[in-house]
Amino acid sequence: MQILNARFALRATATNLHAWCSPRSRTATTDSKTIDYKPIRSVLVANRGEIAIRVFRACTELGIRSVAIYSEQDRLQMHRQKADESYVVGKGLPPVEAYLSIPEIIRVAKENDVDAVHPGYGLLSERSDFADAVLKAGLRFIGPSPQVVQQMGDKVAARAAAIEAKVPIVAGTDGPITTKEEALEFCKQHGLPVIFKAAYGGGGRGMRVVREMSEVASSFERASSEALGAFGNGSMFIERFIERPRHIEVQLLGDKAGNVVHLYERDCSVQRRHQKVVEIAPAPGLDPETRQRMTDCAVHLARHVGYENAGTVEFLLDDKGNFYFIEVNARLQVEHTITEEVTGIDLVQSQIRVAEGMTLPEMGLTQDKIKAEGFAIQCRVTTEDPANNFQPSTGRIEVFRSGEGMGIRLDSASTYAGAIISPYYDSLLVKVISHAQDLAASAAKMNRALREFRIRGVKTNIPFLLNVLENQKFLNGAVDTYFIDENPQLFMFKASQNRAQKILNYLGQVLVNGPATPLATSIPPSDVKPYIPPVPLDLSPEAIKRQEMTGENTAVKPPKGFKEILTEGGPEAFAKAVRQNKGLLLMDTTFRDAHQSLLATRVRTHDLLAVAPYVAHNLHNLYSLENWGGATFDVALRFLHECPWERLEDMRRMIPNVPFQMLLRGANAVGYTNYPDNVVFEFCDMAVKAGMDIFRVFDSLNYLPNLILGMEAAGKAGGVVEAAISYTGDVSDPSKKKYDLKYYLNLADELVKAGTHVLGIKDMAGLLKPQAAEMLISAIRAAHPAVPIHVHTHDTSGAGVAAMLACARAGADVVDAAVDSMSGLTSQPSMGALVASLQGTPLDTGIPLQTVSEYSAYWEQARTLYGPFECTATMKSGNADVYLNEIPGGQYTNLQFQAFSLGLGSQFEEVKKAYREANLLLGDIIKVTPSSKVVGDLAQFMVQNKLTASEITARAEELSFPKSVVEFFQGAIGIPYGGFPEPLRSKILKDMPRIEGRPGQELPPLDFSKLKQELQETYPGVTDQDVMSAAMYPQVANDFFRIRDKYGPVKHLDTKTFLVGPTVGETIEVKIERGKTLDIKTLAISDEMTAAGEREVFFELNGQLRSVFIRDDQASKEMKIHPKAVKGDKNQVGAPMPGTVLTIKVKEGDKVDKGQPIAVLSAMKMEMIVQAPRAGTIVSVAITNGQKLEGDDLICTIE
Repeated sequence: MQILNARFALRATATNLHAWCSPRSRTATTDSKTIDYKPIRSVLVANRGEIAIRVFRACTELGIRSVAIYSEQDRLQMHRQKADESYVVGKGLPPVEAYLSIPEIIRVAKENDVDAVHPGYGLLSERSDFADAVLKAGLRFIGPSPQVVQQMGDKVAARAAAIEAKVPIVAGTDGPITTKEEALEFCKQHGLPVIFKAAYGGGGRGMRVVREMSEVASSFERASSEALGAFGNGSMFIERFIERPRHIEVQLLGDKAGNVVHLYERDCSVQRRHQKVVEIAPAPGLDPETRQRMTDCAVHLARHVGYENAGTVEFLLDDKGNFYFIEVNARLQVEHTITEEVTGIDLVQSQIRVAEGMTLPEMGLTQDKIKAEGFAIQCRVTTEDPANNFQPSTGRIEVFRSGEGMGIRLDSASTYAGAIISPYYDSLLVKVISHAQDLAASAAKMNRALREFRIRGVKTNIPFLLNVLENQKFLNGAVDTYFIDENPQLFMFKASQNRAQKILNYLGQVLVNGPATPLATSIPPSDVKPYIPPVPLDLSPEAIKRQEMTGENTAVKPPKGFKEILTEGGPEAFAKAVRQNKGLLLMDTTFRDAHQSLLATRVRTHDLLAVAPYVAHNLHNLYSLENWGGATFDVALRFLHECPWERLEDMRRMIPNVPFQMLLRGANAVGYTNYPDNVVFEFCDMAVKAGMDIFRVFDSLNYLPNLILGMEAAGKAGGVVEAAISYTGDVSDPSKKKYDLKYYLNLADELVKAGTHVLGIKDMAGLLKPQAAEMLISAIRAAHPAVPIHVHTHDTSGAGVAAMLACARAGADVVDAAVDSMSGLTSQPSMGALVASLQGTPLDTGIPLQTVSEYSAYWEQARTLYGPFECTATMKSGNADVYLNEIPGGQYTNLQFQAFSLGLGSQFEEVKKAYREANLLLGDIIKVTPSSKVVGDLAQFMVQNKLTASEITARAEELSFPKSVVEFFQGAIGIPYGGFPEPLRSKILKDMPRIEGRPGQELPPLDFSKLKQELQETYPGVTDQDVMSAAMYPQVANDFFRIRDKYGPVKHLDTKTFLVGPTVGETIEVKIERGKTLDIKTLAISDEMTAAGEREVFFELNGQLRSVFIRDDQASKEMKIHPKAVKGDKNQVGAPMPGTVLTIKVKEGDKVDKGQPIAVLSAMKMEMIVQAPRAGTIVSVAITNGQKLEGDDLICTIE
């Protein structure tokens, strides 16, 4: 109450002072007339938004009561809250028409004791009938007289007045025209180019430049339609179009006594679609003599027509210094702000004082006293998307943070979080005005202020404005109306990351709709935060200074490892160093194959990077770290919503000293199908550049042509080639004849001959028994004494440690192990067991057991975060029956989960037996991805359909086999050793085509440029790495790009939050980059749904309240909600902007050509023709005339 009392006391003081300075009874007699002074006590602003607020502020400073009007749709807008009083107008009328209802506005003014009406700009501001109605109602109109408004608002009458006043003009129509035939006649008589202008309005509405005679009729119709919608009159004015002009306007102020002064000029040449975007005062580089002539003409014209109050005379200035009258704006201009800044004169207060009857001399406004100091710039921040042809952007402002500071002024209205930007009105959001002593300093202030803005929820033109402000032509003041059209670089934008809001949307999505990645079990992720073992810090002054200057971590540089040997000497030197190493080397599989086997490949980059520094410092003498390729590539995209390339690069930065190893599936790269050869070569090249070192190249059938292609690709890229022989069977069992010792020795010979640097043995099922290991490795070592041997296995049977020790003693240089807490079962043998077993022997690994223990402790805790994927939910121990079924370790747990999901969980023993039978049916093949999937699919098919092996053989011709089985028999993954089993192959394939030779050799090269161009149509920011991901997994990659665009870098979330979301009341910390941390607290989830089926989720982000609206997928199924066009689906046409459907130009069954009009939308007074993106047939039309659409709402489907 004290604040209110103080406010009214201040207002009363201002009112008394105003009255004292200008006595109520005062009259002023001039040479021509006597002027009565009558103070204004209350002002109604017949407008909305920022201009209404601008007038309210002037009223408050003058001690005048302010009154607002608002449409029903504007009931939540800020301008009604800034006024002393506010009243609804035009109930039941459309949004714009409510503000155009003259009787309604007069009614509100009369009922609420209003003295005067200010029209603002736009809407009714240039309607003479409105000014006349105000005066006839006994109110004062804060603007020119109705006669002058009519004369100046009529382009033809204004032109005639200019001719009478001897102001230079360009050729144009003698009067308003209303038909396209009249337009054609003028164009034929005077030639092109011409410009169409709304005869009864401005602001660029209804304005079109026409350069081709064939476009005259259609352009006239569209311009007239826009003018009719914006001003209530579709009449047009036509004049010749002057090429390359500057657009200069002179600000005038006149009083009732006939005094007129100019407040200098503004340069409004930076325009788009004839609408001003950036304005400067005064016009930079304007010749003083030209300025004087132009301002003299403007003042002379105003006096000639008896102009009073504020107005603007607009000119076009050519490059020779000639200027031509365009029009008079008999109102306040949007850009009046910059004139106020350079002159220090409050134009709105001056308008009110003139309306009261004060003369300009009484206000101290004589021409000799008006000076322009410095330069001011105004940028119109609009809710338009500059990257999408400036289409209007509507919706809810989720985040608003402005740029402020010295020399910055903001004029705005709906600029706060939660404000709704509707499609019904102009897109102007905030006017930002800078003022400094020179143009460059003013531009620098504006640049800084715009960069401080954070606006989320709607698109804005700020990126475009920043490009303008940094353009050298603009900074030099050398711009004309072609500036935007001739500088395409203005439309090259760095996309806003908007990471915080996207992450909030992800959290809201998980909270409302559940996990974004499917959870395999009911075991929840734990609440544990794994203890990260420390690394030594370099606390020297040099290191601390380096961190301050570069942000580089102060950790001591990790010890050198085999990576340095590889970098300095290349693959041959690396292989030689491995072979000469005295002890047994280990490859750590914890970062890839271990979690593929135990946790369904779900371990996230977040948890890998956490322990990466410890690995670099304490396991530097590893042969390599297996951390990429294989299933991790597509799982990262498909389920973890991470870029696998970023994972690789991040790990390389954290572990610079240990070689990285990946699985390369020969000609299949990291996919499950065949690719053109150039794809495999390009993939390997990109992998090496991203940080990969060693390529363990294998083929799922040991098919040499596929293997050798992968070897060549890895070698050409500069990687270490480790050609791997996939092991199956048992070389120690004389009864197993197919895959005997001779088979493996022959393969080894071929791979060494092909140039492998390291020879790998890939025992993917853990079938290599100790005795067989000794036989196999001894034989290969004897045959190839100089080639390093690396053995990979799984510990499914529990004999893995014994088998690896046997390999080491037989001459293997490297064996695989996983850290203890991630070992055993279907994973690799225990690292700690191998290290302990070899301590003090000639094969000592050199790795301290305590190091393994600390490393294991981290993973013991981290593993509990992945409870939903824990293999121990179904597999409680190792099982030696792997020697019977030969199921690969990486497949065993996945197959078990699949069996449970298919309702076969209780029959998993039957699945394992069927797996063995399926393998024999297929010819006893090598089993590793993708061949192992073929066996698994056939096994589950047999169990589901209760089929025995004999029944499969007997009924093969009538059964519908899984796709993978059919493709295997066609030869899609290569030719198995010993060929395909007959007659089963012929029965299954019948007359289907067969592939002879290497499957990928006949494929045409992939056009990467074309693929990138196609992706950029939907995802403009895709990188070459993204393109490669799309080449590997087209649909999976497309889904990932869509999720990344929508939810941002979710890889920075902790794992529990990523999987199941935060709990209400919990605060989480998200480090999105160095020095930028988000503190997010979840506050609440709304119980109520919006009409669109959305729930509001509330957060605190860094202490500030934020909320997001999330569609409730389950609850909204019962609601009728207009469908959205699916991003990336080229058959679906979505609304390019929110708006109202004016016309539908197609129907179902119509044939359309590319670019043919489909529909016409209207939003923010702009019409948009939606064109067919491709030729085809209209399958369905999802809209109706008059329907209101949101952005991306489905319009039609084309096939």
